[in-house]
Amino acid sequence: MSTKPTLLAYAVKTRGPKQKAIWTRIGAAWPHSSGTGLSIELDALPIDGRLVLIEPKAEEAAQAETEGSAA
Repeated sequence: MSTKPTLLAYAVKTRGPKQKAIWTRIGAAWPHSSGTGLSIELDALPIDGRLVLIEPKAEEAAQAETEGSAA
């Protein structure tokens, strides 16, 4: 598995009207070793069931790569 994730996983908590949702990073996803699909590693699970996978921004990708190599 590459140290650089393809996608970052976030639990997104929707709040009341006119309030921003709370995005909490809870994991990452990498291309599966077989070449099809993704392997996802989560540090937590969303309470309300909403999980969002999104491409990392440049600074997030650098941070995720550093964290991945430390594990």
